[in-house]
Amino acid sequence: MTSATVMQPEAAQSAPAHFGFLTLPNFSMIAFTSAVEVLRMTNYVGRATHYRWSVVSADGVPVRASNGVTVTPTRTLEEVGVPDVLIVCGGTQIRSAVDTRVKAMLADLGERGVPLGALCTGAYALMSAGLLDDYRCTVHWEDMSALHNEFPRVKFRDELFVIDRDRLTCTGGTAPLDLMLHLVGERLGRNLAAQVSAQFILERIRSASDHQPIPVDARIGFSRAELIEVVRLMEANIEEPLSLEELARLVRLSQRHLQRMFKVYLDVSPTHYYLSLRLRRARDLLRTTDASIARVTTVCGFQSPCHFSKAYRAQFGYAPSRERRQVN
Repeated sequence: MTSATVMQPEAAQSAPAHFGFLTLPNFSMIAFTSAVEVLRMTNYVGRATHYRWSVVSADGVPVRASNGVTVTPTRTLEEVGVPDVLIVCGGTQIRSAVDTRVKAMLADLGERGVPLGALCTGAYALMSAGLLDDYRCTVHWEDMSALHNEFPRVKFRDELFVIDRDRLTCTGGTAPLDLMLHLVGERLGRNLAAQVSAQFILERIRSASDHQPIPVDARIGFSRAELIEVVRLMEANIEEPLSLEELARLVRLSQRHLQRMFKVYLDVSPTHYYLSLRLRRARDLLRTTDASIARVTTVCGFQSPCHFSKAYRAQFGYAPSRERRQVN
């Protein structure tokens, strides 16, 4: 599903789209401002009021962010009216920040059919209200494992942001820039979104297919030192990939044991994991540099452009030449 479900493109010809930002105690200021600033800059670059926004709290009192700063004006939902999209802004100590009043507010909006979103740990509020059951979603990698165990009906993904029907979720940090630029592009056109991106000095707008960079030790835990070492060897040897035999020898394990560890902890074979690493590196190079496809083929350890193109298409669903056209 695309973001058109969240905000219909035809709305661009009518009233400004209204985003409400529900700030929870200790919310992430960088995630919040990254989202709001895209709306502000879109109005500036587009020379029209395409968006308006409201800062909301459960009681209308300004909420302190995790950096100690509060945002005003902050109002109640009753004062600002029902927005077109409500986004929950979370941060640290999220469990104590989500009380019965917050859950009831979100549940009511969900029953009304209001699209709901979340930044950083704000997704926990939607999960605890049962509003992400059977939806795809993402959260910051530090919180994913614990929440996955607590909410088995939620379909967790490791992308930067996920839009599934009338729900949108986003990791923390600057990823909300990419989410909101994606929404702007869907509603007002990619050209305007690119102009907004240029104002923020961004090299490119990351897409929903971009994965958040999760450290391997966070994926599997520090106790599997051998597996962490193998992955780091893979990351350090992209142009001239090591064989499975070489990897096993360098970490003093049998190939069978290495295969088993990858299957248990990463649910993939070491060969496939290594290939995915090289293809993701290739995609980054195609998107962010002027290197030719032939050069990327070599730098990422592929023997021929034909082999590279076939593997790239199998991984991402399209040829590497399409990535280059998007860059140019």
